[in-house]
This record gives sequence, structure tokens and C-alpha cells, in this order.
Amino acid sequence: MKLVLLGAPGAGKGTQADFIKAALKVPVISTGNLLREAIARETELGQKAKQYMDGGNLVPDELIIGLVKEKLQSPDCASGAIFDGFPRTVAQAEALDAFAAPELALSIEVPDEAIVHRMAGRRTCPRCGSTYHVVGNPPRVEGICDKCGETLGIRKDDAPAVVLQRLEVYHAQTEPVKEHYARQNKLREVSGIGSVEEIRERIFQAMEEGL
Repeated sequence: MKLVLLGAPGAGKGTQADFIKAALKVPVISTGNLLREAIARETELGQKAKQYMDGGNLVPDELIIGLVKEKLQSPDCASGAIFDGFPRTVAQAEALDAFAAPELALSIEVPDEAIVHRMAGRRTCPRCGSTYHVVGNPPRVEGICDKCGETLGIRKDDAPAVVLQRLEVYHAQTEPVKEHYARQNKLREVSGIGSVEEIRERIFQAMEEGL
């Protein structure tokens, strides 16, 4: 199964993606992680992406799409994948439809003001990219990543002013992706307010109803 997970920055996509991954037994494809891995392995696509990132520029769609295509060819994606943070634009969604059309798109809905408050407590692992929240989803050991043991940090783009700017970009560029999937009758929206477990149950119910 191929599933797209949508939602604003800080909506909880990464946390919920782990639950879906365990249930479906398919990998999570995060473009952020793909970029980090490609750069670390110094692949051709990774080196090209690094040039854009080092220059402070957005990585072009064709490179992102190339990384996703490359990942989907790996054996662990034989049964499908969960796309976290991709596609970000309608152009990316149309490209994905052409080579790996998803069966379902889930959108986690959280008001902007709740996002800003939530991001203030977010902690991120600089090594593996796992995310936590000091209240809503704390690590087992304070300040330490459960998965790889790295010390957690606060991302610069989690500052309130930056979060508001990122939300503006999301509403302008990524929300139209919801309309793209709605027209295909593949979109299911779930409230992202509540405990991690409550949101998880809503997502699983939406998955059952949408398939």
C-alpha cells in the first residue's frame, strides 16, 4: 500500500507515520531523510542536492522526485510506502501519480495557533531525524533519542516567527495537494488535536474507511 501523509509542520506526521509503519509493515519515505542519506552517501543525486542546499536554495522538484523514485526501487518498498512530507506541491503529486500513485492521502488537521505552541516544545534528533515533544511525546530518557541515542536539539525553524512563515508557505503550496487528492476521492482528514493515542485511533479508523 502507498499512503500519503499530509499536514502542516508540527502536525504530528512523523509520530503518526511510525504507528502506520508498524501496522502496514512498509517503510516511511521522508524527503528530509532521503536528502540527508543521499548527501551522506555522496550519491550523484545527493551531491547535486547539496549544492542547492549549501547555496541556501530549495532543492528542485526533479531532484526530490528522483530521490523518491530511487528509494521506491529498494526491496523494502516492495509492499508499498508511507510518504511523509511528500508531495509538497501539486506538481510533485502529479509526478508521483505517474510512477507510484497512492491509494490514500491522510491529512492531519491542526489550527495554526496550536502548531506554533506545539513547535515550541518540539525536539529533534540531528542524526536520524526522529521528532519528540517535551509534553505530548517525550523520549524515554530526557534529551536523548529513543532510536539512536543521540542528544536531541531544537531546530532553528521551530522558532515562532519561522513557524508562522513556514505555515504561510504550507497554506500556499501544500494545501492545494489536498484538493488534488480530494478530486480523486482519496483524501481523508483527521483532527490532530488530542493525545498521540487518540490521533492514532482516528487515523486507523480513517484508513479502514478509506480503503
